[in-house]
Amino acid sequence: MANVTIYTDGAAQGNPGRGGYGVVLISGPHRKELSQGYRLTTNNRMELMAVCVALEALKFDGTDVTLYSDSKYVIDAINQHWVFGWEKKGFAKKKNPDLWMRFLRVYRRHHVHFVWVKGHASTVENNRCDELAVAAANSGNLLEDTGYAPE
Repeated sequence: MANVTIYTDGAAQGNPGRGGYGVVLISGPHRKELSQGYRLTTNNRMELMAVCVALEALKFDGTDVTLYSDSKYVIDAINQHWVFGWEKKGFAKKKNPDLWMRFLRVYRRHHVHFVWVKGHASTVENNRCDELAVAAANSGNLLEDTGYAPE
């Protein structure tokens, strides 16, 4: 089974505000870009949504994945194993439990290695994801982020 490289990014204009995510999936000679915008959301929700959508786009369970993100929120929660403790406590007092549960369902179907990259730096594909996320947030095709709940 081929290895897949994924880059993700999320953006929000205002926090909360309009937002979007961008994803680039690369497997051998194949490349796919995904993006979507939302009327009202947060940056962290878009960062996590991008990861969920990217992993859900994989066709085969058990795929070896290297996923790059500039979100310390996402990368640290996984690499520091915080999300697994949150899960054991039912995500009590944690933001975005709907997306974390969605993430864990799809994450467990694959073998994923998470790598943090500096945002708005020299990582070409991460910059492309940012372009996709911003364009999606600015598009006329905005969805409702049904999981977002203002505090």
